[in-house]
Amino acid sequence: MLSQFALRTSKRVFAATAAASPSPAITSELFQLQQTRSMAGQKPFHIDTPENNDSTPFDFTEENYERVAHILAKYPDNYKRAGIIPLLDLAQRQHGGWLPLTAMQKVAQICDAPAVRVYEVASFYTMFNRTPVGKYFIQLCGTTPCMINGAQHIKQTMMDHLGIKDGETTKDGLFTLLEVECLGSCANAPMIQLNDDYYECLTPETTIQLLEACKAGNPPPMGKWGSLPMNGQVSCEGPKGKTSLKWKEVKVPEIDSKRFASGEVDPATVKEHMAY
Repeated sequence: MLSQFALRTSKRVFAATAAASPSPAITSELFQLQQTRSMAGQKPFHIDTPENNDSTPFDFTEENYERVAHILAKYPDNYKRAGIIPLLDLAQRQHGGWLPLTAMQKVAQICDAPAVRVYEVASFYTMFNRTPVGKYFIQLCGTTPCMINGAQHIKQTMMDHLGIKDGETTKDGLFTLLEVECLGSCANAPMIQLNDDYYECLTPETTIQLLEACKAGNPPPMGKWGSLPMNGQVSCEGPKGKTSLKWKEVKVPEIDSKRFASGEVDPATVKEHMAY
């Protein structure tokens, strides 16, 4: 259920939206509500701030414009809007992990879409941050498997060590902490997503080690399978190590590179062509 503050403020949003210049009191309440981010939920409205307004400079770099062209080349000219999500991701990575208003407007311009369509996408998907985040954006999984395996202890450890609360950023701009819903790594709970990377099987001790490594500019590299369990295990092997799939060398199936050269596909042969 919404808090009384949220209910009161939501009723005033409409009046504020209709007004050319919302009163300072309304702006303050909206900004407070926007910053109260619970379980990865950002509010679907924009508040002008010194670092995020219509005058905030943003344009893709020359190198990223090449990526823009590569992305748009995947779609027919009349479906440029299909590139909104990958272009928003590109803009966010260029701009330090978050999307200013002008970045969304630039994507709208490139995709020949009304700006509101891009705002809708950016405010719907939690992968997009519309307020500044730290260099190391920590998303802590707080859903059931992680919770029962000590996620709240990990959260408290990070809050104590960094001196911030859930949803806040350290004064030096290095870390932002946010508790989120399931990140899909339940077998290795508790875990966090640090920018793009998964650090799993955490304890309070290894959590502090991870934070200190980040402060030194040397976050531990990912393991062979794209994540890093912090207890020394490989991927999601149990305490007994690998108990199945024990081949010494993985044999990659041979696939005919010319299998679709004719442009026609016989559904009955799909499994064979895909090496099933």
